[in-house]
Amino acid sequence: MGLDEIATKPHEQLAAHLAVKMDAVNLLIRERMASRHAPRIPQVTAHLVEAGGKRLRPMLVLATADLCGYDGPFDVHLAATVEFIHTATLLHDDVVDESAQRRGRPTANLLWDNKSSVLVGDYLFARAFQLMVEPGSLRVLDILSNASATIAEGEVLQLSAAQDLATTEEIYLQVVRGKTAALFSAATEVGGVIAGAPEDHVKALFEYGDALGIAFQIVDDLLDYQGDVKSTGKNVGDDFRERKLTLPVIKAVAAANAEERAFWKRTIEKGDQQEGDLEHALTLMQSHGALEQTRSEALNWAGRARAAIAVLPDHPVRRMLDALAGYVVARIS
Repeated sequence: MGLDEIATKPHEQLAAHLAVKMDAVNLLIRERMASRHAPRIPQVTAHLVEAGGKRLRPMLVLATADLCGYDGPFDVHLAATVEFIHTATLLHDDVVDESAQRRGRPTANLLWDNKSSVLVGDYLFARAFQLMVEPGSLRVLDILSNASATIAEGEVLQLSAAQDLATTEEIYLQVVRGKTAALFSAATEVGGVIAGAPEDHVKALFEYGDALGIAFQIVDDLLDYQGDVKSTGKNVGDDFRERKLTLPVIKAVAAANAEERAFWKRTIEKGDQQEGDLEHALTLMQSHGALEQTRSEALNWAGRARAAIAVLPDHPVRRMLDALAGYVVARIS
């Protein structure tokens, strides 16, 4: 079932429920991405921030704060913080990956240049830190600053692991926790913290965000080999062509014989790719059950996310978050 076939999408339910707060987040983002002295900053930022996207990470902050009964103003600041961190990482990622397109539009580094993308990303990180201190909570600052460090660490780890056949599933999980799950779990955790939720509830929210982020990334990696360009916005095999060791390939390499390993070494490690190699790679992944095993892993992590918040009191937002975990894996179910 494709995502477009789901009549009522959980993230749209959340957006409707949180509409007033999200309007405040968007207003704050526009205010804080302004610069009196460097007009290129709002130009570059607006190109990415206003390009669409589900705003899932800031919604997770607002949703978990609401779920825990928060009625103050600072959930808006923290939601804007995680969106700035996310946007900064996208600007940096597109430079590192030499990307030309994001969300169906030319990337900022293509429209301007790499220097502008890196420096505006740095500016957004600085703005994020200004925002995260405003609630006056050292614990919130600790969570979000640690997440920022984990994201950077994950990106650096990916540089060395992405084309190394020695990369294990454990290392892959470290990368995923860095590049994706760290900001999900920080978003859900700070929502509970700012609301003064009991420690077991904060822990449950962290575990939900962590598992949701991991499921989210595994699905994305699987769809690179099984997806539809219309629904994913990516061509099948983009990760293979970019020589990225994602979970389906890691599983296939682990099960490979000497001849198959030589194929992976040539195509991934050395980058010597020829016509028909993608098709052969898909055949190897299917023959070793790597795609089905990856699918099972994604479903397992989505199940962990749902189990984590099952301990929280019944609440409309909790039901939406439960549905969201199912929605993330709907394309592979």
